[in-house]
Amino acid sequence: MPSNADLCLFCRIASGAIPAKKVHEDADVVAFHDINPQAPTHVLVIPRKHISALDELTDADAATIGTTIVRATEIARELHLEQEGYRVVINNGEGAGQTVFHIHVHVLGGRAFTWPPG
Repeated sequence: MPSNADLCLFCRIASGAIPAKKVHEDADVVAFHDINPQAPTHVLVIPRKHISALDELTDADAATIGTTIVRATEIARELHLEQEGYRVVINNGEGAGQTVFHIHVHVLGGRAFTWPPG
């Protein structure tokens, strides 16, 4: 029987089984353009380790989530988003808009954002 990670869309993108327009890839994370962008720049940064949601994080995941956030900021700089500003978002659960249950960081930029969001 396949595991959650075997069935997970983002795990399959990270493994190369499903193509994506990648902007970064290393031993810890993969980053790629969102197929349904909500801003002119909309990149998803995912840890290679399958963690379904923020609620599943433990102290053992501190390095994983920390590296994911650091890579998100590095990618924002590489995409030249820092001067105009950018938004970093993690949705947790269906009610918050999470549609793929593999932790991922949205890096959005290239337009003005309002507050509060949605």
